[in-house]
Amino acid sequence: MLVGRVVGNVWATRKDPSLEGMRFLMVRPFSTANTESQDVIVAGDTLGAGIGETVLVAFGRAARTVLGSQDLGWQVAVVAIVDSISLADGGVFELGEHGERIPVGEGAP
Repeated sequence: MLVGRVVGNVWATRKDPSLEGMRFLMVRPFSTANTESQDVIVAGDTLGAGIGETVLVAFGRAARTVLGSQDLGWQVAVVAIVDSISLADGGVFELGEHGERIPVGEGAP
């Protein structure tokens, strides 16, 4: 799984029949250095995530389960829309528009 930001939509009028009706989002993963990766993945979305939202993405069987069938021709899916992230050091934050950490709760400025 990975956490990333939705940066766009993908529209495909011609696709495998198992993908009919599926919505596709472009997701830019976050790196461990508090920045967004330059890579983009395409994930199926049944939750209704929008551009700019932070999402949790799964791969393989877990993704196909969320998408509704193990017989799909797709293996990447948005499985959650992230509200905030809590770290082992006690920090709790939301992610800003460019992936920056915005503290929330007691430690917030």
